[in-house]
Amino acid sequence: MCCSLAAVLGVLVHVGVTRQTVAAARDKALEQLHDASRAYEAGEALPPESGLDPAGLPESLRRLAVSGRHGTIVAERDGRPTMWAAAPADGRALATAVDYEQSARTITGLDNAIIGSSVLAIGGTLLVGGFAVRRVTRRLHQTATVARRISRGELDARVGDTGAAGAAQPARLDEVATVARALDTMAGTLQAKLVSEQRFTADVAHELRTPLTGLQAASELLPEGRATDLVRERVRTMRRLTEDLLEISRLDSGSGVVETDLHRLGRVAERVVRATGTETEVVVVRDAHVETDRRRLERVLGNLVANAHRHGRGPVVLTVAGPVVTVRDHGEGYPEYLLAHGPQRFRSGGGAKGHGLGLTIAVGQAEAIGARLEFRNAGGGGGGAEAVLTLPWPPAEGG
Repeated sequence: MCCSLAAVLGVLVHVGVTRQTVAAARDKALEQLHDASRAYEAGEALPPESGLDPAGLPESLRRLAVSGRHGTIVAERDGRPTMWAAAPADGRALATAVDYEQSARTITGLDNAIIGSSVLAIGGTLLVGGFAVRRVTRRLHQTATVARRISRGELDARVGDTGAAGAAQPARLDEVATVARALDTMAGTLQAKLVSEQRFTADVAHELRTPLTGLQAASELLPEGRATDLVRERVRTMRRLTEDLLEISRLDSGSGVVETDLHRLGRVAERVVRATGTETEVVVVRDAHVETDRRRLERVLGNLVANAHRHGRGPVVLTVAGPVVTVRDHGEGYPEYLLAHGPQRFRSGGGAKGHGLGLTIAVGQAEAIGARLEFRNAGGGGGGAEAVLTLPWPPAEGG
């Protein structure tokens, strides 16, 4: 835009000045031609630089004069620019010449000045514009980076952009600073709400533990029977839910400690299956030693196996292939919302039983040990749901 504007202004100035310069030279040539015509009619000697069909007179202007009309033209004479003016004189051309070299120099000098000033102006504009654009894009990039950090769960990330005017004049904030401040405000509000939610969940779980422990102890004193079994089962379910809520609260707050050691993945998988007491086939394609927190890893695999039996159909197969563990069932597969957005608390697809915290805990524990947990529906024969846990590899040099 700046280049176009400079070019337009340069052309307008060039055209305007050239017209004025040519008009002045033409007026001077016509005035001199008028004097020559009066001298010719009076039979007097013609003024200097005037004559009948003088040498160097352009042929087009001579024909115009012979035809009975007046005219002017700029042409070269002896290598110098000259303004010619001609009029009819008894079938011949009465012409006069005015030196146009100074006017041509003036126009050339003006053109050079226009080009030079345009180059300087464009260069300065590009430098200033480039600096301003880089400054704005740098601030926008910083804002986008903070937004990505917030989306990853770093709710304490802030942009802190006070704008061009600084913190002392907040009313003059520019658009980038306004967006940055809105993002910081949103992050602060979201952080406050999540912290409040986490605190509430932890407080509720803690408050429930004591009465549930007493309730479980009391249920053991009830006489055996169907009603007693039902009560005991409900109490156990409530205790599991309470423990899950406490675990999610610890995961959300990041208060847990990760204790890593070197473990054989195939052996850990077999131990998990035995602990669940389910009919799960363990296939070790290629065993591997991984450096991880065994308790958290067992929690992840145990929840995946339990979820496969609770919501899927057998056979359930746990496969170890290096640092990758796959748990697959042969049911209807994961619901669409889970594939699109991941596990959601207190939501189970298809009307299945459960509070929907098992996979949420598995995802949180996987993140705590630096593993990647993916959910997909298996292709090929049998279909079913497939959870793929990829552990960091290699665990150590030479491992």
